[in-house]
Amino acid sequence: MAEVDQAPWTDLRAAAIEVAKRAYAPYSGFPVGAAALVDDGRVVVGCNVENAGYGVTLCAECGLVSSLVAGGAGRLTHFVCVNGDDDVIMPCGRCRQLLWEHGGAALLVWTPAGVLPMDQVLPQAFGPEALER
Repeated sequence: MAEVDQAPWTDLRAAAIEVAKRAYAPYSGFPVGAAALVDDGRVVVGCNVENAGYGVTLCAECGLVSSLVAGGAGRLTHFVCVNGDDDVIMPCGRCRQLLWEHGGAALLVWTPAGVLPMDQVLPQAFGPEALER
């Protein structure tokens, strides 16, 4: 897993750790930070934002994708998310779908098992091509 210790991973993990400190997680006490590299060189970040109505809580990946789109879009190329203990964690299923939409099969995801392409993180994914008639 030496690849994980090299740029851009080190910088992305640091960005995810920093943004996790800004998470709004008063109910679960489980802050999450996410960071990704965009194909134009930008780094986008997001943190989870909880809500008293639990179902409307926003995952860190939601904030990251919103930042990506608000900043002019592009394609995600590298992604990592961490918890409040700075551990690399796995995106939930809903967020894997969001990441697929904006990074596709080739998006590299740092997981607890190492760096994997998105098509291994979300095999047989449903994407825009499934909607073609």
